[in-house]
Amino acid sequence: MAEILIDLRNVGRRYSSGEGTVHALRGVDIGIARGEMVAIIGQSGSGKSTLMNILGCLDRPTSGSYRIAGREMGSLDPDELAALRREHFGFIFQRYHLLGELTAAENAEVPAVYAGLSPVQRRGKAEALLQRLGMGSRTGHRPGQLSGGQQQRVSIARALVNDPDVILADEPTGALDRASGEEVLRILDEISASGRTVIIVTHDAGVAQRARRIIEIQDGSVISDRLNPRPSPPPGIAADDHPASSSSWWRSQLDRFREATRMALLAMNAHRMRAFLTMLGIIIGVASVVLVLALGSGSQARVLKDINRLGTNTLEFFPGKDFGDTKASKIRTLVLADAKVMAQQPYVDAISPTVSTTSTLRFGAIEVSAQVSGVGEQYFRVKNTELAEGSYLDADTVRSYAQDAVIDDNARKALFPDADVSPLGSVVLIGKVPCRVVGVTKQQQAGFGSSSTPIVYLPYTTVQARFIGNQVLRSISVRVDEATPMADAERAATALLTSRHNAKDFFVLNTDDIRKTVESTTQVLTLLVAAIAVISLLVGGIGVMNIMLVSVSERVGEIGVRMAVGARRSDILMQFLIEAVLVCLLGGALGLSLAVGFGTVFNALDVGFQLIYSPLAMVGSAIISMAIGIGFGYMPARNASRLDPATALARE
Repeated sequence: MAEILIDLRNVGRRYSSGEGTVHALRGVDIGIARGEMVAIIGQSGSGKSTLMNILGCLDRPTSGSYRIAGREMGSLDPDELAALRREHFGFIFQRYHLLGELTAAENAEVPAVYAGLSPVQRRGKAEALLQRLGMGSRTGHRPGQLSGGQQQRVSIARALVNDPDVILADEPTGALDRASGEEVLRILDEISASGRTVIIVTHDAGVAQRARRIIEIQDGSVISDRLNPRPSPPPGIAADDHPASSSSWWRSQLDRFREATRMALLAMNAHRMRAFLTMLGIIIGVASVVLVLALGSGSQARVLKDINRLGTNTLEFFPGKDFGDTKASKIRTLVLADAKVMAQQPYVDAISPTVSTTSTLRFGAIEVSAQVSGVGEQYFRVKNTELAEGSYLDADTVRSYAQDAVIDDNARKALFPDADVSPLGSVVLIGKVPCRVVGVTKQQQAGFGSSSTPIVYLPYTTVQARFIGNQVLRSISVRVDEATPMADAERAATALLTSRHNAKDFFVLNTDDIRKTVESTTQVLTLLVAAIAVISLLVGGIGVMNIMLVSVSERVGEIGVRMAVGARRSDILMQFLIEAVLVCLLGGALGLSLAVGFGTVFNALDVGFQLIYSPLAMVGSAIISMAIGIGFGYMPARNASRLDPATALARE
């Protein structure tokens, strides 16, 4: 007696229908031996398709026992059932269920991908089977280019590619003309003759007569199980003489990943407009984030550049507790000797005592109010002030109380409106003191410390002697050596002046503090605006999730086919997750390109500052895009992977 391969005992299957229950199968007892060719017949609604789904491990019985080669199926998890379908079953469907994006050869080799065969092995097996089935010249054609009989042959090749023990054929001739149907039945005869178990589910009694055993089912119960004498079958389609072995584990994983990626790309290509609209939210979001951060970096650099024009690494010491101290004018301890002692300290790169007053400038018939700044010869280095023409004040002019003046750009424009006339050598009346113009400073950029008030620079000795009449300094300006940390220099200078004055009767303006404050403020503002821009990325992510949910619902049939031929849940999850990630990564790349393109045009316009792109922001945007694809694509992908195979196939 032949070995029983498939054994069903008292199998039942119930479905909920509204408030009631439908019994698709009732107490089915069937034993099928290895190598048998069995036909299961019955009218529509008799339960034969439900029985086939249970036989093929596409569905589970709600009662009874189902064993394959003595192994109970009820205790297996979804991936173990997928392994059974992959290794022991081959499915031939009435509607073929071929994947439209793949060629005949690619459709035939899909089960071998999930079985872990190498690309060379699976392509060789698929093409050899198609050749035997008379499809050798059509291996590169897609399903839409094949007739119904040719598509069914591809379906048969797909069922045979993993050398299964059992072939399940669901109405294999139902969608074919008579000639094509006969050809398919002849092929099934050959498959049976090769020693495989063949189970045909049909409502056609003529098709059932090709089997050696006929099981009739009605209203979910077996009403007849009889042998059917028939002529000897033709020679069978034998298994490969050299069965292909599985690849190594890592190669198998790589092949599955590559197959999932290829199917994701094919799906995106088949729905290009939908894919682009899905990407649009990501494109806008990534471009916004990158541009906002570039704008913040550019603005920060511009402000810091303006601060640096006022003098980098500078400390300025003023009498009093702070700006606006009403008692500051009474403090007379900040004197020239303090500046001379401080000039000897190792952290000092340049130093200048300063005094100031206001006065009236007159040149010819022009008269303007101006600030008169008395400075030392190193003042212009301390403040990093550049000359437009002429020369700076020097040590000799300071020692000799010279009446030489350096004017700023505002004073030049006010006193010498004719831009073609150089003011150098001209004598300007400052109050009642005539002074000769020896230099003109460059225009100061708008920013911290800028002013429209004309400024004239004189030696501090001249201002003390001819304008204010005392030796008290308004401030001492120090440029700190680049090698010395600003905080250390400030502490040392503060300690020095405090010891000299026996009290801390002064305050310090540290430009490094200003720089840090500006940096901190611009960073906070940039991050705030960037956070707002990130919202558009999240909106884009929600769009990805919605479109992926639509994609899953549209491709339920494909999911069912892949599960039927042995795809694991992880394979389906990976395919749809990769598609979501690819959509987001491509959208991120387009968003980066848009941002960089806009920045190139913006910077070329030279509007006063430039967008500065951060490589970290660009890499971060790419990572965020991938994270959005994974995060928002996971739920649709998980839903796809958890579809019931039988339900998915029925919904196509």
